[in-house]
Amino acid sequence: MPDHPSDPAPFRIKLASYNIRKAIGTDRARNPLRILKVLQEVDADIIALQEADRRFGVRSSALPALLIENHTDYVPVPLDVQHDSMGWHGNAILVRKGIAITHHDIIHIPCLEPRGVVTATLETAGGPLTVFGMHLDLSGLWRVRQARVIAELAEAAQAERPTVMMGDLNEWRANAGCFREFGRHFGILDCGPSFHSRRPIGRLDRIMHCQRLSPTACGVHHSALAATASDHLPVWAEFAMKPGG
Repeated sequence: MPDHPSDPAPFRIKLASYNIRKAIGTDRARNPLRILKVLQEVDADIIALQEADRRFGVRSSALPALLIENHTDYVPVPLDVQHDSMGWHGNAILVRKGIAITHHDIIHIPCLEPRGVVTATLETAGGPLTVFGMHLDLSGLWRVRQARVIAELAEAAQAERPTVMMGDLNEWRANAGCFREFGRHFGILDCGPSFHSRRPIGRLDRIMHCQRLSPTACGVHHSALAATASDHLPVWAEFAMKPGG
């Protein structure tokens, strides 16, 4: 049924997901500032990052907090896991300044490799929004188990507010079991091939949404900088949020 002519226009919001490979580019150089410049090119309001922390040692953030503060309009969701880390098992969320973070959490999931999920509830100009950021296992069996847990949590969240899931699913097959789990209650956007960044063929990075959000556009961010900054390209999607939806 069409909206009443006096209804307010939907609020538009842009989200993105980016596996930054610990800020190591295809030239094998670690360059966090280059990653931040790619994020500026994408210009999303909310960004889910994967491999945002170094893998070994103290697992410090691959993107120093001072660089984020001085070179972007973003703030990290404070996951409070480790002193020097920005994420949880490499997963992190950045939000544009002015978006209030009302809740955040880390989620343990069944895993063969060290994996986890991060989530945040945000107060945008269009209303509250819950975001899940993830990086799924290399094993298809474990991906299905992880997707089932995440989808159940996201389903509970979307009963309260619009909900989005984003991340590197590590899935090459379009009919894989993890897509069936996510697809029971969520739309799965095919933004396009995002891996490998120099010659993308794999649709590993995905954005999924509940019915309370209407996708208006989506895609993969291609640029000369993005082709060298990481082995993945960022994916993005724009949504319309109805006030009170």
